[in-house]
Amino acid sequence: MNHVKNRMQALGLLDRSIKAATDEELAAAIEVLDDDHREGLESFVEGELAVDSVRAAVKTGRIDGTMEAIAAIISDGALAACIEQLGDNADNPSTDQLKEVLPPIVEKHGIAVARIMLAATVAGEAPASAIIRDLLKNDDVMALPKVEESEAATVLDTSKRPADEQDKLRAARKAAKAAKQEANRARKAQSASAKPRK
Repeated sequence: MNHVKNRMQALGLLDRSIKAATDEELAAAIEVLDDDHREGLESFVEGELAVDSVRAAVKTGRIDGTMEAIAAIISDGALAACIEQLGDNADNPSTDQLKEVLPPIVEKHGIAVARIMLAATVAGEAPASAIIRDLLKNDDVMALPKVEESEAATVLDTSKRPADEQDKLRAARKAAKAAKQEANRARKAQSASAKPRK
């Protein structure tokens, strides 16, 4: 039971970190993604890749892993930089070590992406989760804005859809994703064969 509670709290934290990002910050985070990351993100959103469609996908994907996948894609660059800066301490850094490496990451990727990265790490059950959770709650710079209690409670609201409907939706998403990947593969193959050979 404790594990479920921790998991829900971690997802709540991740949800808050994405909500705390302004539309401008999210747009900037999407803007700097490379093609592979952009493609990955597109596979989770409905329609055009934009701030609204990403927020909508996060809202509906709190329980099925979509929110975590989106957070991981958006914060991947920041996470890579964080791991590189921490070096040998990357697996289980101390509070001081984390506080030392975060300022340049915030400077390069922005506070919103840095918070999403930290919250995604907690949701991924990293060994340093307790330290990171503390930073997101109490640190002068990294702490997330406080939320109203009623808003926090809605995160725990699991799917209202009946199980069979949920399964249908998942299958449809999976099929759409596969079709999209296939189309992307075909497009890449086509553009590769269209390039003049040297």
